Amino acid sequence: MATFFGEVLSVYSRAVDEDEEELGENEEDEEIRRELEEKREVNLHWSPEVSESLKSGNKLQCSDFILAVGHNAARFLSVYVLTSENWDAVGHASVWNERSRAATGITSEEETACVFYRKKDNPSVLICQATCYIAEDQLFQWTEKVFDCLQHRELNVTVLSDSSVAEYKTADYLCYSSAPFLRSLHTSAFSGQPVCQSLEQPNIVTGLPAAVLNQCEVHRIATVVYQCYSDVTGPDSVTMETYKPALTKLSKSIQLDPSPSTDVLRKFARTTNIQSNLYI
Repeated sequence: MATFFGEVLSVYSRAVDEDEEELGENEEDEEIRRELEEKREVNLHWSPEVSESLKSGNKLQCSDFILAVGHNAARFLSVYVLTSENWDAVGHASVWNERSRAATGITSEEETACVFYRKKDNPSVLICQATCYIAEDQLFQWTEKVFDCLQHRELNVTVLSDSSVAEYKTADYLCYSSAPFLRSLHTSAFSGQPVCQSLEQPNIVTGLPAAVLNQCEVHRIATVVYQCYSDVTGPDSVTMETYKPALTKLSKSIQLDPSPSTDVLRKFARTTNIQSNLYI
């Protein structure tokens, strides 16, 4: 291109530079997206013994899988089941998201916990305590990876889940005065009798319990979810005790401690002034 003074200038195309700049930004965005997807991936870390078995193509021979979701459900297992020396920690799941940033140390270890325990004298019984937040886009990952490690034949799954009574919808306002209380949902493959009444419509189960229930329905695994509605937000001894009937039918696999010590209760729960010599 020639100017008025006879200078020859190279032709400049702004459109080409903008296209190259936009392409570079798209590649950068894709790279950031890939890094976030990798970071948000749910990873299972098993003990050497379990890892070796899984690498050999074997599934964990599991007859009963008990999943506790939430602080009261998890601490119920800590107080009434895991206090004995009959359990080994055999693995954990690591989850990174906007609320469970275990790798950064922003939250406490307890808030990011998702630990698996196996019974020493009966390795077919597996327990998982999940007190960490699992984001919506990570729920399918968690259920798929965990259940891919378990043999499905004759597997029974019991889920204990915390929920606020404020989320419970009913026309009978007297129900709120009876909190904490249990409600249940189960898969079509579950042939037993739940220890409490079914969850009434329009109430729903959400989060990890819902993802597990859906996964088990697809794979025809006998599963029951017990959701505890409580008016106490923190760890509470009365709320924890509400879960006891949920494991009564697993007495052949799980032995509940009928009277945990006061020291154990103080360690895991806030005791409440109720009419019982069990709480101080």
